[in-house]
Amino acid sequence: MSHTKKATSALISVFHKEGLEPIVRKLNDLGVTIYSTGGTEKFIKGLGINCVAVEDVTSYPSILGGRVKTLHPKVFGGILNRQDNESDVAQMTEFDIPQLDIVIVDLYPFEKTVASGASEQDIIEKIDIGGISLIRAAAKNFKDVICVSSMEDYSEFLDVISNGNGETTLADRKRFAGKAFNVSSHYDSAIFNYFNSEHDVPALKISETKGKALRYGENPHQKGFFFGDFDAMFDKLHGKELSYNNLLDVDAAVNLMNEFNGDAPTFAILKHNNACGIAQRDTVLNAYKDALAGDPVSAFGGILISNSEIDVATANEIHKLFCEVVIAPSFSKDAEKVLKGKKNRILLIQKEAKLPETIVRTCLNGALVQDRDHITDAKENFSYATDIKPTEEQIEDLLFASKICKHTKSNTIVLAKNKQLCASGTGQTSRVDALRQSIEKAKSFDFELDGAVMASDAFFPFPDCVEIADQAGISAVIQPGGSIKDQLSIDYCNDHKIAMVMTGTRHFKH
Repeated sequence: MSHTKKATSALISVFHKEGLEPIVRKLNDLGVTIYSTGGTEKFIKGLGINCVAVEDVTSYPSILGGRVKTLHPKVFGGILNRQDNESDVAQMTEFDIPQLDIVIVDLYPFEKTVASGASEQDIIEKIDIGGISLIRAAAKNFKDVICVSSMEDYSEFLDVISNGNGETTLADRKRFAGKAFNVSSHYDSAIFNYFNSEHDVPALKISETKGKALRYGENPHQKGFFFGDFDAMFDKLHGKELSYNNLLDVDAAVNLMNEFNGDAPTFAILKHNNACGIAQRDTVLNAYKDALAGDPVSAFGGILISNSEIDVATANEIHKLFCEVVIAPSFSKDAEKVLKGKKNRILLIQKEAKLPETIVRTCLNGALVQDRDHITDAKENFSYATDIKPTEEQIEDLLFASKICKHTKSNTIVLAKNKQLCASGTGQTSRVDALRQSIEKAKSFDFELDGAVMASDAFFPFPDCVEIADQAGISAVIQPGGSIKDQLSIDYCNDHKIAMVMTGTRHFKH
C-alpha cells in the first residue's frame, strides 16, 4: 500500500478558530468532505462552506451541555480503522462508518484557565475529553490518518496539503503524530499538576513544550538545552544568543533582585551565580557605581541587573565595562542606544513573570524537588540575642546583607555597610574560611569595615566567627541561631559590644 495518501474527508473540532479559515477553504477547494461539531460547525458554515454535522453521522445529538459530542463508534471507527485490514474494511461498510483521513483538533485552554484564577468549576469544564480522545486515536493511526493537534500547527499543515495537493506522506503523518502526543502528554501533565498542587501523590510531572538547543552546556564538549518560555520573562533588545552559563547567571540575578522589588534604586553585579557587587542608593547611577566598587575585578564579564530603569548616565558608565548581560525593567531610549554600542552585549527587559513554586534538580538517578525559599528575613522576625540592640541604620544593613546572603552559595558570610556589599565569602567548606575570605577581599578593595555588619546563612557552631569579625571592626551580626553553643557567641558579643540578632531561618544554598 502506498505511503502517500489522498485525503477525502476531515473532522474539524477546535477551540481556537484563528488561522482555521485558509485550511477550511483549501480543503473545500480540494473536494474534501468536512465533518464538524458545535461552534466549529457554525464557523465553517459562516464561511459559506458546507460541512456535515457529526450528529447527522452518529444519529445522536450533542448531550450533557456539549460534554459529549464526538465520543461515538461511528466517529472513532472512522479514525481508527486500518485501511489495509479486510475485517476493518468490511465493518466500515456493515456499520456505515465514514472514513476520516484528517483530524483537526485544538483543545480547551486548560492551563490558561488555571492561570487566569478562574473558579474550580470553570477549570474542570476546560478539561477536554472528546478532543484529547480524537487526538490520541488519530495519532495512533498515523499510518492512515494525519492529526493536527494544535492551532500552532495550522500553518505547517496548510503547507503540507497545499504542496501535496491534498496528499500526505507517511513521514508527514508520523511527524504530526509526534506533535500530537506531545500535546496530549503535556495537557495531561498540566491537569495532574493542578490536582496534585500539594504533592499528595509522590510523583513528578515536568512538561515543557518550548525547547531551545544552546551552543553547548557548561563546557564546549557538553550538549545544552533550555526548556522554558524565555519570552514570557524577558524582551531581548540586543546581543548574541544566551549561553547555558548566561542563563544560570540570569536566573541567579533575577532571584536576587526579586528581594528588592519596589525598593530604592538597587544595582547588582553577579559572577558565577553570586553577587560580587550590590548597592542601594538614591539614584540608579550611584547604585551602579557603588555596586561596581564592591569588586571591579570580578565585574569583568559579569551579569548586571537593576530594579529601576537604566538612564543614559548609568548606561555611559556601564559602557566602559565589558559585561555579558544587562537586565532592567526598562531602559531609556538614549541608554538603550549607548548600550547597543557593543555588538554582543545582551540587553534584557525583565517582565513581571511568576517563577515556579518548586525547584527541581537532577540527583543520582532521579530528581530532588523542594519549595522555593519564600522567606525573606524581616525585622518583625528578629530575636534580639544580645544586651546591646542594633540601631535602625544597622537593622537596615542587616536586612540588606541577609537578602544577599540568602542568594549566595553556602557556606557564606556577607559583609555590608551603608547598603553596599563590602565582600562575601562564597561556597567555602567552613564558615571561618568564608569569613576570612570576605574580610581579606573587602580590605583588598579598600573597604573600611568599622561599623559594617555581618550576615551568615547558618548558625555559628563556635564563637570563633564573631571573634574574627569583631577584630575586623564588625558592629552587628545577623544569623539564624540554633546551635547548642549559641550562648558562647552571644557571650562574646555582649563582652565586646556587638549587636546580634537571630532570625530562626537558615538559608543554605547548595
